[in-house]
Amino acid sequence: MSGSVGAESVKEGVNLRQVAVAGGVLALALVLGWGALSISSDAGYGGVAPNFLPWLVAGLLTACAARLVWQACRGGFPDMGDADGAEHGHWAGFAWVSAGMLLNAFAITTLGFILSCTLCYVLAIRGFRSAEDRLDLSPRIWLLDALVGMAISAPVFWCFTQLLAISLPGLTTSGWI
Repeated sequence: MSGSVGAESVKEGVNLRQVAVAGGVLALALVLGWGALSISSDAGYGGVAPNFLPWLVAGLLTACAARLVWQACRGGFPDMGDADGAEHGHWAGFAWVSAGMLLNAFAITTLGFILSCTLCYVLAIRGFRSAEDRLDLSPRIWLLDALVGMAISAPVFWCFTQLLAISLPGLTTSGWI
């Protein structure tokens, strides 16, 4: 898509929608940099301060935003073809996935990491199947998806808590569930 003309460009070759995307990336970089200001800069393990990574990501996002503006002002993002997806979003699928993510955020301290992530997986997979017109609400599929979700989330929980000693909310105080 090169050099759009009309409502989305000020002059030939400048795509305002793509400049807006670059502005969003820059805004994200600024928010991350602002958050990094509140992180201690005292050197930690290996001489690297805890705020190093947020500053690094903010700097890289700023560089990406500058590159995106440069590309948008010179005819648009290269190799950007026409959209090949559906004309409209699939709202039912969006609702399933959103419900999974929100319930995970609200339930993680109550149900623990494994069960809340399993719930997120079960609801998100409903959304993806719904978008493909393959939604099956039978109890067998719910159970199968819950088992797959647990098979994914349990090893992640154990790796973080047992191997890396990173505290994640558990259902019990044993550290294994």
